[in-house]
Amino acid sequence: MQSLNLPELTAIGLALALGLLIGVQRGWATRDEKPGSRFAGIRTHALFGLAGGIAGALQGRAAVFSAVLLGASAALVVMGYWRSTRGQASISGTATLTGLITLACGFLAGSGDYALASALTGTTVVVLSQRSRWHHWLAHIDEREMLAIARFALIALVILPLLPNSPIGPYGAWRPRQLWLVVVLVSGFSFAGYAAVKLLGPARGVLATAAAGSMVSSTAVTASLAGKLRDGSGDPMLLNAGVALASATMFLRVMLLTAALARFALPGFATVAAPGMMVSLAACWLILRKAAPAGTSTDSAVSLRNPFDLPPALLLAGLTMALTLAARWVLDVYGDAGLALVLAISGTVDVDSAIITMGNLPPGTLTARTAALVLAVPVVLNTLFKTATLIGLAGWRKAWPGASAMLASLVALGGGVLVVF
Repeated sequence: MQSLNLPELTAIGLALALGLLIGVQRGWATRDEKPGSRFAGIRTHALFGLAGGIAGALQGRAAVFSAVLLGASAALVVMGYWRSTRGQASISGTATLTGLITLACGFLAGSGDYALASALTGTTVVVLSQRSRWHHWLAHIDEREMLAIARFALIALVILPLLPNSPIGPYGAWRPRQLWLVVVLVSGFSFAGYAAVKLLGPARGVLATAAAGSMVSSTAVTASLAGKLRDGSGDPMLLNAGVALASATMFLRVMLLTAALARFALPGFATVAAPGMMVSLAACWLILRKAAPAGTSTDSAVSLRNPFDLPPALLLAGLTMALTLAARWVLDVYGDAGLALVLAISGTVDVDSAIITMGNLPPGTLTARTAALVLAVPVVLNTLFKTATLIGLAGWRKAWPGASAMLASLVALGGGVLVVF
């Protein structure tokens, strides 16, 4: 007697469970419909997952039977859709697509690709459960916002993948895809901030975008907020508070990255960077106290005027090109002797690059104290660069609170340097 094949049973069991999960959502969503009017509920979706799982498990030793089972199940889904939509005034393909996706997820699970099957099932359940929210959002979107979505999709999903990632230009300093990624980040944070303000309200939206976006690039967030300050798209004090919070998040991010990639430099660098983070947080709190109270006129439509801001993104990309070229020139002329200067210049726009470069140095190249000082330099230059970007885009009159917060963080950072050295 042949023993049970535990891996195949596990795969088929997972396929059944994934189908059941989708079925629970579909059953709940259609719970108010008349009996017999639903295309498929909890049992049918569970069986779709089971059928896909069996087909996936048997494809290696019974390929013909597996293909027949899979094809017949898919045909039943299509036939069910055709029958349920006959004579109906409104037609929706959601039920049929959900059935086919359930079948596919079951097949992936049966084939042993547990992670992909589970991820796709979870994504499907989330998308299906957000139906009311999607429809509400779509009902409130206007033509300007739709054009903004289309433009961002163009630069992020069409232009970016088509650009080469090989070095070009003098010293091979420029990678077109990386440079355009700067444009995508800045404009993306601008659009994300717009959406956050609309969904969460001005205060929470701006601060949430500043904090989350700065875990990727505080420079891009600063450029995005500077563009909004320039256009008058929101309460100036609130936007400046976002700049201060972005600066604080940058200090936290670089300390975490140093702990992960250059741990030997962390004690000294944390002593240098932590005061700057605390001052930035304090400045954010002080600026927020001067922001307009929620619900006042300054929180209204003016904060939603510019969903897609491209000029700050293009300016930052141009500055990145210039600084990258300067760093390559220093490395070519001075060699390893100019390592600290190269790290400083390259970290002006992106501090992470300096930390990553240091983490890849051979052990013993720099002492812990020297490494802390070397890492402090790009942080200082990056903060000065962001300050100049903020003032250059928004003007001192509108940007002085955020610019002052970043300059104050540098004074605190200087105090940390004196402690270390």
